[in-house]
Amino acid sequence: MRILVLGGAGYIGSHVVSELIDQGNEVVIADNLETGHIEAVHPKATFYKGDIRNKEFIDSVFEKEQIDGVIHFAANSLVGESMTNPLKYYNNNLYGTMVLLESMVAHNVKKIVFSSTAATYGEPESIPILETDRTEPTNPYGETKLSMEKMMKWTDQAHGLRYVALRYFNACGAHESGRIGEAHNPETHLIPLILQVPNGQRSSISIYGDDYDTKDGTCVRDYIHVTDLAEAHILAMKYLMEGKESNVFNLGNGVGFTVKEVIETARKVTGHPIPAEVTPRRAGDPAKLIASSEKAKKVLGWNPQHADLEEIIESAWKWHKTHPNGYDK
Repeated sequence: MRILVLGGAGYIGSHVVSELIDQGNEVVIADNLETGHIEAVHPKATFYKGDIRNKEFIDSVFEKEQIDGVIHFAANSLVGESMTNPLKYYNNNLYGTMVLLESMVAHNVKKIVFSSTAATYGEPESIPILETDRTEPTNPYGETKLSMEKMMKWTDQAHGLRYVALRYFNACGAHESGRIGEAHNPETHLIPLILQVPNGQRSSISIYGDDYDTKDGTCVRDYIHVTDLAEAHILAMKYLMEGKESNVFNLGNGVGFTVKEVIETARKVTGHPIPAEVTPRRAGDPAKLIASSEKAKKVLGWNPQHADLEEIIESAWKWHKTHPNGYDK
């Protein structure tokens, strides 16, 4: 397969590119490097710098390259920022996807795997969350991702463009080689924030609220290793290549860990005391988010290999220890 990975210089995108190439596929990357890193671009991939909102740019990529399918990560993804700057999210996530889909239809590229999010569900009605559960996002980030799914649904109906939307939970960990990993600025994800303490970049980690209805009062989240996520994207593309219909899948481990459990595991892995301080709850944080991934396992044959929290944090620590400032030297 010759796959176009949009956002292939980003955290999850770079891991998907790596897995695709390891499995013998050809990869073309398009990334505007707004949040991606040129250092994360795989040496065997063809790279184009540009923005999916630029119709001339995206058309030129489809004209130069014979693309079999698209994997789409080119979206803004910070919940907090989406609340203060919603129009940025509508512009990049929705307008960008509209330009992309128009170009795909024009160039007869009919398969897309899309990085969606658990934020499409909003406050869950029941745990674990099923794909058939109500979708009522509580922030513009989740709202735009859900709208992207709907845009693909109607484009499929009108033009036969098949899609798989992967709604995933907390991506974490790093490639076993230690070559690529998580590098966001600002960093908002729990595990890298915790690991900044043993790395000497912060004195303690904040726990936002310890009075939730959970076993130790802190929020429960479903953590999924980025390599397992990458494998699911490739299985989803193969599923579309087999001529299957458009579909939506949750990706998680089906197991939740509390914030305190994650901190305790990081203490064990790093051998550092990692002081933690409880601060007030953050607005809009659900108490528990755990996925049911039974559908992905059954339909795609997906089988997460790195579900152990200690293994996840070890891989992240291997990366952060050697790249304390991400890709910046």
